[in-house]
Amino acid sequence: MRVIDALGKKLDENGLLHLVSVPDGLEDGEDRNQIGNLTERLCQVMPGQLKELIDKAFDVAAELGIPTAGLLPASMFQLMFFLRIPKLIEDGLIDDNGTPLMKHKMFQLPPMTPVVHPMNFAWLNFDWVLYNSSLELEPEACNLVPKVLPIGPLSATNQFGNLSGNFWSEGLTCLQWLNQQSPGSVIYVAFGSSTVFDEIQFQELALGLELTKKPFLWVVREDIIKGKHQFYPQGFKERVSNQGKIVCWAPQVAVLGHSSIACFISHCGWNSTIEGVSNGVPFLCWPYFSDQFLNESYIYDIWKVGLKLERDERGTIRKEEIRTKVEQLVGDENFKTRAVELKQMVTKSVGEGGNSDKTFKNFVDRLKSYIK
Repeated sequence: MRVIDALGKKLDENGLLHLVSVPDGLEDGEDRNQIGNLTERLCQVMPGQLKELIDKAFDVAAELGIPTAGLLPASMFQLMFFLRIPKLIEDGLIDDNGTPLMKHKMFQLPPMTPVVHPMNFAWLNFDWVLYNSSLELEPEACNLVPKVLPIGPLSATNQFGNLSGNFWSEGLTCLQWLNQQSPGSVIYVAFGSSTVFDEIQFQELALGLELTKKPFLWVVREDIIKGKHQFYPQGFKERVSNQGKIVCWAPQVAVLGHSSIACFISHCGWNSTIEGVSNGVPFLCWPYFSDQFLNESYIYDIWKVGLKLERDERGTIRKEEIRTKVEQLVGDENFKTRAVELKQMVTKSVGEGGNSDKTFKNFVDRLKSYIK
C-alpha cells in the first residue's frame, strides 16, 4: 500500500501498470524497520495471502491461455547463490536449515563473482524469472543460471517515463536545488526504505558530510534513527544551510541522472545499485543487510566503480572516514571513467539489438508461441 499511495495519480495517468497489495502482518503504527519482527510476521502472514493472490492470477491466466513469468528485482548472483544451496550443504558450508557452519570463513563461487561472508546469506525462492540485470553486469552468474533471463537494467530504459515505485511521496524541490549546483559537484546520500542508524552513527554521517565541504543532497526519512526522530549535531543545520539540502524522500532516478551529481553514498540495495550504474555514478558503499553486501562486492571488487567505508572497533563509520573516502572517490577520475563505461555497456544492452533487448524479445516470442 505504501507504494500505491506514493504513486498516487501517476499510476492512474500512466495506465501501464496495475498494482495490488499483500498484507505484511504488521498493524498500523508498528515499526517496519525492525527487520527481525517484520520478517517473522511476513513468514507467518504473507505465504497464505500471496498464494491466494497468485492462484487467482494463475487461474485467470490459465483460463485465457496466457503464460506467466516472475520478475525478481535482485542480482543474478543472488539467484545463482540460492540454486547452489545443495552444493553449499555438501561442502559443509551450511547445514540443512541454511545455518552457516563456518561463520567467519569468506568464500567465492566462480572467479569474478562477489566474495561471500556466510553471515550475509539471503535466501530467495523463485522459479522461472526475468531478472533486472544484464549479461554485461553479471556474466558469470548468467552463464551459471542459463534458464534465467536478464532483461535489465530496467532503469536504463525509459518505457515507463517518470513512473517508479516508492514508499513515500517524492519531493521535487531537490531537483531545483540541483539545477543551481556545479556539474559533478554534489554528493547524493540515500539509504533506501529500511536502513536505520543509531544516534551516534547518524551524527557521524552528518559531521562527515559537513567535513567534505562539498554540496550534498541527503535523504533523511522520518524513521531513519532507531526509536526516535532525527537528532542532528548541535548547530549542524545552520552551519550547512548553504552547503547541503536535506529532504524526506527524493526522485532517485532523476537525481542520479542529474549532471550535478558527483557520487552516491548508498546502502547498495539492488535497485539503487542498478540506478547508479545506469547513470554512470561512482559509489561509496554503506551496506546494511542481506544482498547489499554482495552488491557492495560487485561495486568495489568486480566493477571497480566505488569504494568501501571501513568501520572502527565499535562498528561505527566515523566522520573522518567519510571525508577521506569521499575525497578519494571524487579525486580519482578513474572511478568516474569506469562508471561511465559501465553505463554505456548497460545502455547498449537494453537498446535495440542489445543482449537484454534480444533476451526480452525472444521471451515475448516464446510467450506468443504458447498462445497460438
